[in-house]
Amino acid sequence: MANYSISASSLTEGRNVFIRGKLAFARVTRLIEGDELARSDQRKVQNGMNPVGKPHTTATITHAEVTYADPNDPTTEEKFVAERRYTSKKNPDTGANYSIDSKGNNLPVILIPSESGDGSFVQDTSRQEFAQGLDVTLVLRTYKPKGFNNRGLALEQVIVHETPRYYSAGGVDSKELAARGIVVNGPIQPVQAQAPAGDAAPVEDQGETPEGSVVEDGLAFPAPAPAQTPQAQAPAPQVQSQPQAAPQAAAPAPAPAAAPAQAEETMQEKLARLEAENSALKDAGSAVGAPGAQGPWGGQDGQQQAGITYQG
Repeated sequence: MANYSISASSLTEGRNVFIRGKLAFARVTRLIEGDELARSDQRKVQNGMNPVGKPHTTATITHAEVTYADPNDPTTEEKFVAERRYTSKKNPDTGANYSIDSKGNNLPVILIPSESGDGSFVQDTSRQEFAQGLDVTLVLRTYKPKGFNNRGLALEQVIVHETPRYYSAGGVDSKELAARGIVVNGPIQPVQAQAPAGDAAPVEDQGETPEGSVVEDGLAFPAPAPAQTPQAQAPAPQVQSQPQAAPQAAAPAPAPAAAPAQAEETMQEKLARLEAENSALKDAGSAVGAPGAQGPWGGQDGQQQAGITYQG
């Protein structure tokens, strides 16, 4: 553990410290909280660091140097920050590093150079995180937490000393675009795809073509609806005909149901149709017997076999 000459209890709340360097990592446009806070604290513990335990913003700079208000007479707060710089074990060539986890629900104010070029600054409200290597100054403020004697440090402002570059996962640097004659006015913000309602299969694995669709040039379109046929419609109620006399003499098939647009069958037409059906059944004979000159048992002429027959 490092031996510091200045303790946190000796600080005075409400003092500011300016420390400048190259941005290595920053999360200053939204809080680290919830599940993300739990994962961040877990990584800190695994790396032998103390967990933050509260919503916070964070920033780390390399080649860090305190900008003293009076280099000949540094304040206690400035010396406190200066001696808490450290050398990275993984990247010792980055010089003195400084990191801060700023607890609380307030986000730091971010200032960037104005487009006027007169050396003034304007507030950046893009809500985008900055890219690595950006020349920045972290403005810190000392405060006294409730119930504690020691003072703490909060990240009050981030001042950018060059044209801002923003972090982009897989994006194209604006300088590369400008080198090819493509000038973009304003920052480029990443576009998030809208999640569909419910679960959806990935594009590369859509599975089988949905039923009722056809494929044209790899795209699925609704298939044309099949034309309605009489077989597809619900069958109309039918009047049961009389028993057939024999398999080989089937009764005529009943007439199909009349279309709604046609006139209903008249009484004379219905009587004629029934007489025709009755005549056909009579001519076909009975399942038991039929009229004849002589039956199977040698009946006389004019006699009829006992059974069910139709009289003419």
